[in-house]
Amino acid sequence: MNSAPSEQPHLLRRFGLLQATALNMSNMIGIGPFITIPALMSTLNGGGPQCMLGWVVALAIALPDGLVWSELAAAMPGSGGSYVYLRDGFGREKWGRLMAFLFIWQFILSGPMEIGSGFTGMRQYLEFFFGGLAVWKMRLILVGLGVLVIVLLYRKITSIGKITVTLWLGMLLTVGVIIFGGAGHFDPKLAFDLPPGAFDFSLGFVMGTGAAARIGVYDYLGYYDVCYIGEEVRNPGKVMPRSILISLLGVAAIYFATNLSIIGVVPWRTFVPAPADNPAPIASIFVEKLWGSKMASVFTVMILWTAFASIFALVLGYSRIPYAAARDGYFFKVFARLHPTKDFPHVSLLLIGVLAIAFGFVNLTTLIDALLTTRIVVQFIGQIGALILLRRLKPDMDRPFRMWLYPLPALVALAGWIFLFWTTGWKLILAALVTLALGVGFFLLWSRQTRRWPFASAESPLPPEKTSGRAD
Repeated sequence: MNSAPSEQPHLLRRFGLLQATALNMSNMIGIGPFITIPALMSTLNGGGPQCMLGWVVALAIALPDGLVWSELAAAMPGSGGSYVYLRDGFGREKWGRLMAFLFIWQFILSGPMEIGSGFTGMRQYLEFFFGGLAVWKMRLILVGLGVLVIVLLYRKITSIGKITVTLWLGMLLTVGVIIFGGAGHFDPKLAFDLPPGAFDFSLGFVMGTGAAARIGVYDYLGYYDVCYIGEEVRNPGKVMPRSILISLLGVAAIYFATNLSIIGVVPWRTFVPAPADNPAPIASIFVEKLWGSKMASVFTVMILWTAFASIFALVLGYSRIPYAAARDGYFFKVFARLHPTKDFPHVSLLLIGVLAIAFGFVNLTTLIDALLTTRIVVQFIGQIGALILLRRLKPDMDRPFRMWLYPLPALVALAGWIFLFWTTGWKLILAALVTLALGVGFFLLWSRQTRRWPFASAESPLPPEKTSGRAD
């Protein structure tokens, strides 16, 4: 006798507003500002406090883009996030197949790159804590931490929600120490020590602003992480938009307060210019300057906790993307499998986790530039196109959340993403375009082999919209 559908493994809606916001913020903060502040402060007209303009520009891009994510997520609250929005926005039968394929194509690299940057950043603080380690020992520790993330996520979503909130509280405590510690020792002469010509406008100023904004956007990445687990969110039409906007505004305030606290205690000229492959563990230096080496060691553990929370949140969200694509017939069927008793995509989790560990040994600056440039065209610009198409072609679609002042925020976000892409080095732009072209080529080969669009009529059989949790 066949089992009833309710007895099949399925995703459970257990994430409320608290858990969703904790997931986003844990992902956004992570170790990002603790490793990128030296790089950020080195970008614009010789470096200095004016480089914080990068976070302002980044927020001006991320906030309107958050409204794009909010409308799409509320209307289509399925697992996979961008994969679902691109597929349905451009039409499943034709161009949506191409866009969904290209998103998975770039994600298989850019997603684990983003997670790997967390492991790379942890290395600087592990070296500060241990006072220098042999390379093989450091690699062994990073691999062990990556395995621990996978083990913690190898369970039901109900207990994961509790773990996420616990890690989030540790993260808030970490940034709280910096903000309130710096407030008591803040020196405005240090914090606002502008170099000569700090705001002199030129082409170099524009390119430097783009470089600073890319670092800022990297620090904000993750405001949409809850969208990747849409099928596991309670009341998604309200919870997901609210968690996105709360996370963006909350983290923006935390970033500005954290940065001012640090440069108001540690002179920025002591860590600028920052070496691309070995940024100073600035937060630990900050605490050491205030309270000594013992407290710095304790605080370094807190930073590592925060980094671990971010990696945990990223692996959780990103592991749902290959699962969703495979379930719908756009990726290898093995990744559509849910664990038979714990109801989570275990094969997809293992893929993302292992690749992230591998990318943890790559240069940090290279990872940041590569993952952003690779994503901009298909994911961020593509989603804006999907939103506009859905507004035009499906005006009666149920939209629990509608973008305010449409289409102005979408156009502002579009201009911002184009600006970031244009100000990237030509080598990375070329690499991103070549990667995209290869993706189109593989899509055409795959479609020809499977006799699907554009090599078959629209009436040809398409992959099933959704299969059961068990894959053949």
